[in-house]
Amino acid sequence: MSQPLRVAAICTIYHPKSHADVIVTKFLEGASTDEGFYPFDDIEIVSIYIDHVLENDVGVGRAQKHNIPVHPSIRRALHAGSDKLNVDAVLLIGEHGDYPWNAQGRHMYPRRYFFEQIAGVFSESGRVVPVFSDKHLAYNWQDAAWMWARKQELNIPLMAGSSLPLSWRHPWLEYEKGGVELDEVMALSYGSVEAYGYHALETLQCMVERRAGGETGIVSVQCLEGDAVWRARDRGQWSQELALAALAPSEHKNGDNPEDCAKPTLFLLRYADGLKASVLHLEGYVQEFAYAARRRDGTVEGCEFYLQNDGPFSHFGYLTRNIETFFKTGVPPYPCERTLLTTGVIDAAMISRFGSNRVVETPYLNITYQSYEQMPLRPRGERPTGACLDPVAPDMPA
Repeated sequence: MSQPLRVAAICTIYHPKSHADVIVTKFLEGASTDEGFYPFDDIEIVSIYIDHVLENDVGVGRAQKHNIPVHPSIRRALHAGSDKLNVDAVLLIGEHGDYPWNAQGRHMYPRRYFFEQIAGVFSESGRVVPVFSDKHLAYNWQDAAWMWARKQELNIPLMAGSSLPLSWRHPWLEYEKGGVELDEVMALSYGSVEAYGYHALETLQCMVERRAGGETGIVSVQCLEGDAVWRARDRGQWSQELALAALAPSEHKNGDNPEDCAKPTLFLLRYADGLKASVLHLEGYVQEFAYAARRRDGTVEGCEFYLQNDGPFSHFGYLTRNIETFFKTGVPPYPCERTLLTTGVIDAAMISRFGSNRVVETPYLNITYQSYEQMPLRPRGERPTGACLDPVAPDMPA
């Protein structure tokens, strides 16, 4: 039998229910999915770096439990007891932690710094290995563009992004690649405008990238708030019909009219091929993500993207299974260009939000790509079933 892949986990922080916990812990102790409990026998976490260890840390204890060294630097974690790169893959989890927010409301996670250190070890060692980078690439476009250029320069296999595209869909909706012509689309979100607004963008993008012609890039982004959201609707900049279609499957909404939301936020996106898109952020009004579209033939459809927020967080089980496949093959299961594009969009949206809600022209987001051919590993049902419902699942966050 072949030896397990040696993986280094590079984390900002590791406390209960943090992204380090719901990703790294699954690789250590297995993951629950609808199809059953999945042990990662082909993956071995051999080294860990944690940027800061606070009072609620569980990472150090988990490392001790599994006899994994916790290293004082990223370089040493990638060396894993050697004097050069000594792992087969890298988990970069730069989400959560005690970091400041900048003047534009962005949480300043050190994702570029982490990636820069990782790429530096690759360069000095003369070889590269696959890297998974959690969520958007960086908190600003300049850092993300640098990371992408460095990835291209060293030819680093890179997978990134949100778990939302790997969640349950209610009702089930998936477009055949290149098989749909879209006129207007919308995603619904809640929570923090930057962190959850980004998730909504990945929800939107995983659907629209499959339209006829593939992805063409985005030419402008605008963020509106408060009454300006409803005025934009009245001007026809986004569709109430789509908002209602997206809300229809939701089981947790505070009414039937989105205008009941006290503090709405809106992202308006315009694609290079003319597609109109919006993200309607209804904090305090909804508790799920959703998507709706109007096809070119006039058909309107809506779909809830459901997350398991109690129990074993099994959408991360599907994410980790896709990461495992990527680590084995070096080929991401869906294009990383998706996350490069959504990183640029959330950056432009936050610039607009803190810049008098102006339209931000984005000629640099002329990112074109084709969606995946083979469907990633993900649930096919509308709600978690099977092992995902086990109240004492082994991968339950502690």
